[in-house]
Amino acid sequence: MIDTLLIGGKGNIGSGLRTYLPRLHPDYRITSADLPGAPDHATDPAASKEFLELDASKDDDALRKALEGRDLVVYLARKDPLHEMNAMTDLVFRAVIDVCPEALMIGSSSVHATDAAYWPFTSEPYATIATRAFDRVDPWPEPLSAMLEPCPVTDYGLEKTYVEAWCKRFENNGLNAVAARWGGINAQNAMMDEVAYFTVWCHQEDAARFVDSCYRTSKSGGLRSGAHYYVISNNSHNIFDIETPRNEIGYEPTHDAEIFYA
Repeated sequence: MIDTLLIGGKGNIGSGLRTYLPRLHPDYRITSADLPGAPDHATDPAASKEFLELDASKDDDALRKALEGRDLVVYLARKDPLHEMNAMTDLVFRAVIDVCPEALMIGSSSVHATDAAYWPFTSEPYATIATRAFDRVDPWPEPLSAMLEPCPVTDYGLEKTYVEAWCKRFENNGLNAVAARWGGINAQNAMMDEVAYFTVWCHQEDAARFVDSCYRTSKSGGLRSGAHYYVISNNSHNIFDIETPRNEIGYEPTHDAEIFYA
C-alpha cells in the first residue's frame, strides 16, 4: 500500500492524480486534504473520494495528524497573496520533516517558474511557434532544460520558486523531494484558449505517470532529490525538456496536444 496525501487534491491536478494513480497501480491509497467546502474538480466518478477537511495554512495540528504514516505527499494547495502562500509552504514542508521524513515529497512548481525564458511568447522563435507557423521555425529551439534555474516574472512564479527552494533544502538534509513544474493541466483534459497552450498542455494521466515515476524511482534509491522537472505531455511542438525526466525517472507521457488540431 502506498499511503498518499494530496494537499489540495480536489483541484485540476489533484483530481487527475486521484483518478489515474490507482489505474497505474492499485496499491495507491489516496487521501485528499482540502479546505472545508472546496469544490471537487474530478470528472470521473471512479476518482478516489477519501476526503479530509483542513486548512493547511492555519491548522498545523490537523495537518500533522494527516501526515502520519504517509509514504507520498503531494503539495498542491495554494493561496494569495504571495507572503501567505509562502508561509503555508513553510508550514507544510516543516510538518513533513517532523512527521514523515521518510516520505517522498512532491512540491508543486510550474512552467511559470521559468517564465522569463519564453513568456509571453513575444520573442523569437516562440512568437512564431505561438502562431503555429511551424514551417517558419528553422531550426527548432533547443528545449528549455530541466536544469534551468527559476527565472520568474510574476508573484505566481515567485511562489513556485519558493517551493523549489524547499525541495533543495530537503536534498541538503538527506530527504527526498522533487519539484514538479506542471504544464497546463485542466480537469477536462481540453485545449484552452491561451497563447501557445499546446506547448505546455499536460493530460492528467501524464501528470499521474510523472508522480508514479518519481515514487518508483525514489523507492529504488535512484531519485535525484531536489530536482525540478517539467511535467508536460508528449506534445509534438513541445518547447520544454522532458528527456531529462524520461532518462532520470522513467517518465513516459503518452498524450499529445496535436489531437486537438487533427
